[in-house]
Amino acid sequence: MSVVGLDIGNENCIIAVAKQRGIDVLLNDESKRETPAAVSFGEKQRFIGSAGAASATMNPRSTILQVKRLIGRKFNEPGLEKELKLFPFETFESPDGGILIRLQFMGEVHEFTPVQILGMLLSHLKQIAEKNLEMPVSECVIGIPSYFTDLQRRAYLDAAAIAGLKPLRLLHDCTATALGYGIYKTDISNSSPVYTVFVDIGHCDTQICIALFETGQMKIISHAFDCSLGGRDFDEVLFNHFASQFKERYNIDVFTNIKASVRLRASCEKLKKVLSANAEAPLNIECLMDEKDVRGLIKREEFEKLSSDLLERITVPCRKVLADSGLTLDKINSVELVGSGSRIPAITRILASIFNREPSRTINASECVARGCALQCAMLSPIFRVRESDYYWFHFPALQACPGGWSFLGVQDSLPLSIGFSSDKGPVCTLSNGVLFPKGHPFPSVKILTLHRTNMFNMEAFYVNSNELPSKLSPQINTFTVGPIQCHINMAKVKVRVQLNLHGIVKLDSAVLIEDQLDNSVTTNDPHLTSEEVEDKSDRISSVENIAQVSDNSQSEPPSCPGAGVARRGKAVKRLEIPISESVCDGMKRDKIAKAEEKERWLMQQDLKMEQTKDKKNALESYVYEMRDKILNAYRSFANESDREEISRKLQQTEDWLYEDGMDETENVYVEKLEDLKKLVDPIENRYKDEEARVQAAKDLLKCIEDYRKAAASLSSIKKDAVTDECNKAERWLQEKSQQQDSLPKDVDPMVWSCEIKRKAEALEATCKYMIRSNASRDDMNVTDQGDKSDGMQ
Repeated sequence: MSVVGLDIGNENCIIAVAKQRGIDVLLNDESKRETPAAVSFGEKQRFIGSAGAASATMNPRSTILQVKRLIGRKFNEPGLEKELKLFPFETFESPDGGILIRLQFMGEVHEFTPVQILGMLLSHLKQIAEKNLEMPVSECVIGIPSYFTDLQRRAYLDAAAIAGLKPLRLLHDCTATALGYGIYKTDISNSSPVYTVFVDIGHCDTQICIALFETGQMKIISHAFDCSLGGRDFDEVLFNHFASQFKERYNIDVFTNIKASVRLRASCEKLKKVLSANAEAPLNIECLMDEKDVRGLIKREEFEKLSSDLLERITVPCRKVLADSGLTLDKINSVELVGSGSRIPAITRILASIFNREPSRTINASECVARGCALQCAMLSPIFRVRESDYYWFHFPALQACPGGWSFLGVQDSLPLSIGFSSDKGPVCTLSNGVLFPKGHPFPSVKILTLHRTNMFNMEAFYVNSNELPSKLSPQINTFTVGPIQCHINMAKVKVRVQLNLHGIVKLDSAVLIEDQLDNSVTTNDPHLTSEEVEDKSDRISSVENIAQVSDNSQSEPPSCPGAGVARRGKAVKRLEIPISESVCDGMKRDKIAKAEEKERWLMQQDLKMEQTKDKKNALESYVYEMRDKILNAYRSFANESDREEISRKLQQTEDWLYEDGMDETENVYVEKLEDLKKLVDPIENRYKDEEARVQAAKDLLKCIEDYRKAAASLSSIKKDAVTDECNKAERWLQEKSQQQDSLPKDVDPMVWSCEIKRKAEALEATCKYMIRSNASRDDMNVTDQGDKSDGMQ
């Protein structure tokens, strides 16, 4: 097994893998480190990754890009309408209010959810990893934006299940970057912590976090983000600028042509990269629209002026992350700038003015998230262990393959959104603002709620502050039904275990009924007894006990068993498990996940079938061109005139068929066509190949004859004559066959094939070896007899 880190970007994906001596980034089939996040549907086959991106220009309506922006979102969500207009593919509302993507595939209309599309992309990345590593890939850590809601995180887990992956953790992008950054940190001391700001400006969003590094652990202090500000927004500024310019200068409107829009946006993205290193950049596109070539020029100052509103927005999350952390600027040790959209010089100047220090670029801006995810996967996987170094907080040689691994390094993330809990009797909280897990709360963590109920009850998890949610999403998370409660008293004490797990998903792990029974005796022989103190029965208010905040192996209550009892100070405590059912708001049901997995398998089989068909078609096409050349050159003397004409005519017919009626045929048809051609060509090809083989076989036979004639010199006269006679027979046979063969033309089958000469040599060798061995055995017997006689005389 192998441990893999996946960075699913809005535009590109990166795969990193943890090995014994460090973290490596895997190459795709095009030998590139980045794989486009594109899924394109052809007539009978999907094209994913680089092949999908290549189809975006020619087939935009069936190519899904930037699916990350659609995961776990509603069709009528505020702010999403503008987003959907930018996509060339067709989207519409599903019955549950979600997003469906409609397209043509195999002559039928198919509908896919964004989760299914993400599952296809993850399946493709899994195949790339397995091909590189030559082993199965299952365990992984996937990077996600810190602003993802509970529903979006669950959607990622559903997509991973469709792809056959087992995510050990969903890791925030900035947390993964900070973890990968810690590999190279050598200046961490026990006395003073190191605070680092990580600014990740990606293709579609901006994420910022402040991380604290201490010996043996890393802690995220605060998160901030702008989920709709990224590199593509700067591309859109250039796109709108040149679209209006071309409308005035060339009288073309690219907004009315999807292919023209796709080409112009791609050119604007390249133009932005050129402006990062140059004061001005030209734009030239041939036949953009209406067979018109367009040209343009823009200076960096003009670009920054057009993007002034976007540049101003970057300051908002920067100031917010500082305010939430409670740190002053003098506490910040460094600022790290990463992300595909971070190369604009104006952004660097803004960050320098806010944090009073020049941003650094000491880590790979594109690969840092994937590397951090792979490192976290190694720490969580049982097949690796991460050990502490005497000189480094963490470094590459610290990765060691070890069964039953463990991790010395604490990775403590913080919750970006406040979560509250309520029951049918009102909010369940310890804070005045009704929050159970406040913003900035470390996770994974567990809390125990003690409630008093008489019968079945409901509990609901929700986001407390709707202003913290991106795009004003619904604050509802999920609903839990606890019960039925089998209690013999009026008011039962119920302990509910609430977990904020590694993925940042809130769950109700368990619910236990606690019954106190008066008993004057103290029982000591019950195997289910615990040493836990019995809570006071008069407690009637909801209480919260924070069990653990950092460790994913957090301490919990002693394990309970149905009917377990505790006897202490005259009281007997009975603990009973209460069933819990969960209802995720707008979540994907298990039956739908199973259907999506089945459909993904069918699509993979269809892709494999089409690839095999393509291979057979290419093999047939290559054979036609190869044989056409050989029949006129290398094979010419081995075929008569009528055979050459017949083969040439058949090859031409096959070529014409390939480019006309045979463009879209089944695999069996291509195989049959190839077999028909081989029936004509194989006899000629066999004669050509056997000529050279026959010469070599004759040389080998003559050498064998010569070797055994020399070996016969040391034999007795009878054996010598026998071996020599066999050699003479073989030599005469070869001379006779060679003379007959020389009299035949090359365009007929040979009188003797090379395989016959090889068999003759093998027979001669076997006969002569037998004669030589039998002679040696007799000599040994004679020597033994003479020795016995001499011993007897003595």
